[in-house]
Amino acid sequence: MPKRVLQTELDTVVLAVARFPEGASLEEISRALESKLPRRTLQRRLAQLVGQQRLILTGRGRASLYRLPSVKISLAARGSASAKGTADLTVYIPVSPEGEAVRQAVRAPIQNRQPVGYNRTFLGTYKPNRTFYLPQEIRRRLLETGRSPDGHRPAGTYARQIYDRLLIDLSWNSSRLEGNTYSLLDTERLLKLGEPALGKDIRETQMILNHKAAIELLVGQAAEVGFNRYTILNLHALLSENLLADPAAGGRLRAIPVKIGGTVYHPLEVPQLIEECFDHILETASAIVDPFEQAFFAMVHLPYLQPFEDVNKRVSRLAANLPLIRENLSPLSFIDVPEKAYIDGFIGVYEQNRVELLRDVFVWAYERSCARYVAVRQSLGDPDPFRLRYRALVTETVSSVVRGRMDKKTAATFIKHRADEDIPQKDRMRFIEVIEASLMGLHEGNIARYGLRPSQYRNWKESWL
Repeated sequence: MPKRVLQTELDTVVLAVARFPEGASLEEISRALESKLPRRTLQRRLAQLVGQQRLILTGRGRASLYRLPSVKISLAARGSASAKGTADLTVYIPVSPEGEAVRQAVRAPIQNRQPVGYNRTFLGTYKPNRTFYLPQEIRRRLLETGRSPDGHRPAGTYARQIYDRLLIDLSWNSSRLEGNTYSLLDTERLLKLGEPALGKDIRETQMILNHKAAIELLVGQAAEVGFNRYTILNLHALLSENLLADPAAGGRLRAIPVKIGGTVYHPLEVPQLIEECFDHILETASAIVDPFEQAFFAMVHLPYLQPFEDVNKRVSRLAANLPLIRENLSPLSFIDVPEKAYIDGFIGVYEQNRVELLRDVFVWAYERSCARYVAVRQSLGDPDPFRLRYRALVTETVSSVVRGRMDKKTAATFIKHRADEDIPQKDRMRFIEVIEASLMGLHEGNIARYGLRPSQYRNWKESWL
């Protein structure tokens, strides 16, 4: 009887292939694997992954290349356009048969779809840890794929290790799904150097900066934030800053009706019911034990309720990262997610209360994100145990030097005093070295980790003589 291949063994092969965006040969994949496999075994696993549509095979024989199915381009002929020899290019992801059924339903002409309102039963029938939108096999696979070496460490350790990359990826991709036209390089320059891209609408710049502030909250307060009013309302306030017609609506549940373009769904309009359902969502989400089910539940129900006047999906994307960051799992940054597939998934929830297509998007997006952060984590090497042990004190000390606008002489005295007061003698010299190196390497692109604002940094630089 042939040996059953564990999902984790297949995931290892997928992650190896992910290192080669343009595709990898059998030999390249073999070299990328930490645990070497016999050639025939690797061939069988690659064939199995191709059969599962988790990998794509191009070429034949020695020219064969394997790659991740980043997007699938489907050519759908459309009426007269087809007659003229042209076709509509639709960027999509591989979907399950159930997801495809939802996709076809939401692609029907809008005049043929039955208008619907908010269905409280959809939320009311969900029982935490008994109802599951993600089957057990998927949850197990995502756990094996997203698990990091920092699982036993304080909440948010892994996210802090990859923070610079996560900040840019999540800010850009979440904004992109809202139609933001900043490029990835434009986003990196804005977040690292504070330089807006030329020719862009000021609202696009504000949107990305708002993401930065919200991500700082998620990572900086990883042990405190969760599915509670403080977190979700403040996420909305940060993400919607300077973007709403009514500035007072930031961080507040809506008291006005809203409409969603492109769908026949009509959200709740009664403020009291909105508040009741919002609290029910938070209570239910808080009770869910599995981090992936918890993340996906938030992605489904927060936008479905539309608790805010605007910016609801942005809140749900960042809220989905709450359990992942807390458990030191790979975060979800929506890398390469096609906007059309993402929107179709939500329309399936809005109009039919069906989660299958959005689930396909969620799972595909998470595996894509995992591949990115495995590579990032490997490039960083193992975290420094000393810095991890004294992380809070290092942050506080650097922040105090900058906020106090200390010059080098004053800072040296202050750092030595802090070391003498709070650090065991054997670690004092190393502590002073870490603080001084952190101050020397400080720039506008990394001050957020110390809770500093650009104006504080600039004022300090004038005194740092």
